Amino acid sequence: MRMTVVSASDAHSFTKLPDLAAERLGGAVIAANDDFFAGMENLIKPNAPEWREGEYTDRGKWMDGWETRRRRTPGHDWAIVRLGAPGIVRGVVIDTSYFTGNYPEEASIDSAAVAGSPSANHMVSEQVQWKPLLPKSRLEGNTLNFFPVEANDRRVTHLRLNIFPDGGVARLRVHGEVVPDEEIFTALREIDLAALRNGGLVVACSDMHYGNPQNMLLPGKSTHMGDGWETKRRRGPGNDWAVVRLARRGIIERIELDTDHFKGNAPGSCMIECCDVSRTNGVFDSEHAVWSELLPQTPLEPHAQHHWEGIAPMPATHVRLNIYPDGGVARLRLFGRAER
Repeated sequence: MRMTVVSASDAHSFTKLPDLAAERLGGAVIAANDDFFAGMENLIKPNAPEWREGEYTDRGKWMDGWETRRRRTPGHDWAIVRLGAPGIVRGVVIDTSYFTGNYPEEASIDSAAVAGSPSANHMVSEQVQWKPLLPKSRLEGNTLNFFPVEANDRRVTHLRLNIFPDGGVARLRVHGEVVPDEEIFTALREIDLAALRNGGLVVACSDMHYGNPQNMLLPGKSTHMGDGWETKRRRGPGNDWAVVRLARRGIIERIELDTDHFKGNAPGSCMIECCDVSRTNGVFDSEHAVWSELLPQTPLEPHAQHHWEGIAPMPATHVRLNIYPDGGVARLRLFGRAER
């Protein structure tokens, strides 16, 4: 069985992990010391940066990013990002697209772990203890600057991007592993065990030619066909599949699967299986896992929402979504309760 591992293993593969700062997950830029030329909120916009030839504002050239004025005093500029999904950062991408003569020479990132919902005023105060995450590093202009983060297991909620001494950054992507508040699993209520913001993650798939399978676990409904998981057209035998590591070992009670926007390329059917690695050695091995059927092979409709209840109760740590023979899935929800 051909497999694509969806986890960090080489210098740039951390980008396959979720963007913890994404607006879709609730991320926001909450403070900056200066954003005279271009607003701080642009830093985490989901779309790629764009260039508008000849467009100017009353402050200067329109730029798609965060840009500070030219510094005439000692010091450096900074912006504070509240992560949409707190977690462990494995790598960052500092994108300087279209900043050619006005990008910072260097950048560094500090991190903090703050409980609750602190205000911007609190985050800029001396009460917050910032710890280095990325040391001062050289930047290149008009490019993607990739920086793996050295091994750490510290859960963080906020980042401070420091630029030296000033200039513009188009986008900041913060890739890592989601670590949610434990209390969401202890409450006696239903929870989506597959949701990205709860800690669910696609760890392997057969193919991801047109769309990242992590998209299936994003909050909200998909916005277009590219906002889901889509495989290439299968020309041989077999079927495509994706394996989700659940946020916690749990029992799935109902399933939702959407094929929104997939009108001529939805799978003909799907089948869903689960496995429980706690019954073996606790390590997931996609090639040798023992799977049990959660949902038998069932026809799917294009551009539609599908709901299944009365799922047989089985403890699970991983779920495999099989689609026949190929195609696209917009969202997958696996509702249940965490096992204690």
